[in-house]
Amino acid sequence: MAKRKSILLINNQAARDLAGAVAQELDLPRTEMKRQKFADGEIYHAFPVDLAARHVVIIASTPDDSAHQELLDLIAGARYWNAISVNVVIPYLGYSTMERARPESGEIPKGVTRTRQIFRARPNYVAFVDLHSEAVLHAHSGEVRTRHLWTERYAAEKIRDLGLSDYVLVSPDYGFSKRVSRLAGLLDCPHTAANKDRYDVDQTIVSQLSGVVRGKTAIICDDMIRTGGSMLQTVERCYEAGAVDVAVMATHLVLAGEARKRFREKGINCIIGADTYPGSRSDELVETYSAAPLIARELCSYLRLKK
Repeated sequence: MAKRKSILLINNQAARDLAGAVAQELDLPRTEMKRQKFADGEIYHAFPVDLAARHVVIIASTPDDSAHQELLDLIAGARYWNAISVNVVIPYLGYSTMERARPESGEIPKGVTRTRQIFRARPNYVAFVDLHSEAVLHAHSGEVRTRHLWTERYAAEKIRDLGLSDYVLVSPDYGFSKRVSRLAGLLDCPHTAANKDRYDVDQTIVSQLSGVVRGKTAIICDDMIRTGGSMLQTVERCYEAGAVDVAVMATHLVLAGEARKRFREKGINCIIGADTYPGSRSDELVETYSAAPLIARELCSYLRLKK
């Protein structure tokens, strides 16, 4: 059982906003690392307090190589300065869709290799939020305690708050349909799945969809929207199958390139998602819910926080 005064809550730069929200939920301060960038591009980090009697909690998303490296530095630094424990929460895991390599392709499955780097830095505990695949949880040799946190409850609350009616949830592929089924159970609504096939790195074909969407609002659900390619194809299949309106939802709203423009051009005026990806916030197109309460609840349970 950890005392609150023994917790040092820090973050990498990519997760600064979400870490602040988690700190508020826990009624703990978010401690800012000392950072400095040298003329040659090297980054200086220093902990502003002694770690010898501290449980370090690191909130860190890894949307790019710099964010990933900063997380590794924070874990290694906390170990170097003899923290009692090093505990990591990764709201958004970069390369998470690359958890396996095709035979004879020479591909590097960075979802696994990058996560293995995190585990080899020797944190005591690592929690992930809405992973694309749980395969990355097993990229260690048993020395690290791992947890997979699900945002379904908060996604369901957001859908209810939006006041949508007569809707059906749609998975863009059969592989994601179990998770959509769980969400549909929370919302007591029907669900269905499209048939999707991937033929290149960012290329998919969505070929057919059940008529259960006819006359209803379809909410297409996925773990991530990167460029929106498969989502937009599923939007078309929903309208072809008789949906009267379509909204989309994903935990991690990457929305790379012209994704937002492409959704608007398809008549989508509501994208629902979490604040796990850096910069995700509500605006005229996006409706976000926060993962902070989920993360805070998990940390309270795992660290058994007391006053």
